[in-house]
Amino acid sequence: MARENGESGKGTWKKQVDDIKKIFELKEILGTGAFSEVVLAQERSTGKMFAVKCIPKKALKGKESSIENEIAVLRKIKHENIVALEDIYESSNHLYLVMQLVSGGELFDRIVEKGFYTEKDASTLIRQVLDAVNYLHKMGIVHRDLKPENLLYFNPQDESKIMISDFGLSKMEGSGEVMSTACGTPGYVAPEVLAQKPYSKAVDCWSIGVIAYILLCGYPPFYDENDSKLFEQILKADYEFDAPYWDDISDSAKDFIASLMEKDPVKRYTCDQALRHPWIAGDTALCKNIHESVSRQIRKNFAKSKWRQAFNATAVVRHMRRLQLGSSMGHSMDSVCFCLIPQGWVLSMSVIPTSSSPVFPLIYYTIFCFFSVCHAPLSGSTLTNWITFHLDSLWFL
Repeated sequence: MARENGESGKGTWKKQVDDIKKIFELKEILGTGAFSEVVLAQERSTGKMFAVKCIPKKALKGKESSIENEIAVLRKIKHENIVALEDIYESSNHLYLVMQLVSGGELFDRIVEKGFYTEKDASTLIRQVLDAVNYLHKMGIVHRDLKPENLLYFNPQDESKIMISDFGLSKMEGSGEVMSTACGTPGYVAPEVLAQKPYSKAVDCWSIGVIAYILLCGYPPFYDENDSKLFEQILKADYEFDAPYWDDISDSAKDFIASLMEKDPVKRYTCDQALRHPWIAGDTALCKNIHESVSRQIRKNFAKSKWRQAFNATAVVRHMRRLQLGSSMGHSMDSVCFCLIPQGWVLSMSVIPTSSSPVFPLIYYTIFCFFSVCHAPLSGSTLTNWITFHLDSLWFL
């Protein structure tokens, strides 16, 4: 049975439960992260379906403040375009976040599957994102990690609304500290974040500009194989509306993007201003079909959705060490070697046991990432952000 936590302070919103399976029938896994997994679950009492984020408490050691922050943010939010936190349960070993289930898939996947896609479609998408982020900003919340991967469709229907997810890096403005932490996803972060200057909710507006740019051409505004050069481009706001990809895009769309991707955060459009721009509020968004060129570039520059949920290579090494690979066969792990070769786009991981016993073979995974035609930056740590290491298997392109 679930019962409210009677403690004062932060824990009062948690419902204590002995066994979550008494409340939900847990079905298939929807996704995995570095420290949690999301499971499709059916509430036994109502039959309703939810997405339950299952977080082992041992994985939270030292990260309690991070999850507390995410929950504090989610509990404040009620908006039609933001994935809702429905409930929170706590057992002796786990924390369970019961989330609204969204089943329409990721933004890029839907665009590629469409046969017809226009500026007006992109404008409608961005308007929903702006409306949701404007709501967050008025609540004093900065998302700090807006990107296409965090935009999901509510259901599979053609006219489905878009939903913002993943508030793990969100921050409350006015929480007693100046926001200056370098966080977010390379390619979507604002110049002031990279410059390690204090920043505000304007960083979200920059990210929306980057998303709008990609929605109209299918590739990112900043790209370089070298991270330092990539960051230099962002710091200078050095981007172009390249021919021929932008030849059929309206001047109004370009002006809208330029207003959001303004280097100076003081001059940058706010969400309120962006919502009043003619490309959003008026009729300047063109209805010409741009699906062929945009979908071709998306396929070329962005990998399949399951590859986009990657976590850093160092997390993989830590995970391998935690598993003590081979220990069940009486062998300890001698070395875990992680090698990145930026120019060859080859990622290798070798695990070599101390014993020479033929029972325990050399484990060697090599993934060849065929991104030679990509605009997206793929060097060093950036490359690892495009590769998903599932905990029990590796997926190959």
